[in-house]
Amino acid sequence: MRKLIVSTSNMGKLREIQKYLASLPWQLQLKPKELEIEETGATFMENACLKASLVAKATGEWAIADDSGLMVDALDGAPGLYSARYGKTDKERIERLLRELGETENRKAQFICAVAIARSDGSIALQIEGICHGEITHQERGEGGFGYDPIFYVPTQQQTFAEMKPELKSKLSHRGKAFEKLIPQLRSLAAIG
Repeated sequence: MRKLIVSTSNMGKLREIQKYLASLPWQLQLKPKELEIEETGATFMENACLKASLVAKATGEWAIADDSGLMVDALDGAPGLYSARYGKTDKERIERLLRELGETENRKAQFICAVAIARSDGSIALQIEGICHGEITHQERGEGGFGYDPIFYVPTQQQTFAEMKPELKSKLSHRGKAFEKLIPQLRSLAAIG
């Protein structure tokens, strides 16, 4: 079984990725804690590739990284790359976003997740992007999820991410769509090497 280093120190993210990749012959492991990576890319994909490549080079193993965020049309794509830094807490980030949108009629938004896999030499083997289109509600709805989930509404389901059952959110989300595309390709890579 080939080792795949997950470019995060977050156990929650490791568990989430393990769920997506459970059927594959890869042994997932957290990156070394002392390995800090500054996200200097101009896009989600650049950041994912940067993290995967640096972790692969540092560990000598294959690595996987993702970068994701929320882009709101009426805010020219904000919060975008700064989604996690739009406030100190989820509550502050949501309040700021709703305040900046105000009563704007155009509430269209999209969650984007970029995933990159790097070979042990740091070269990028795979790049996949998943996008979930939706709208921003005027107020929070639902108790589940995290981050912007209570205000991200998916019209086809008539629910916010926070109102959805975890299995449904996992399937429809930007991360779910990215991993759905990634799994067959990652399975092929495991078979080759």
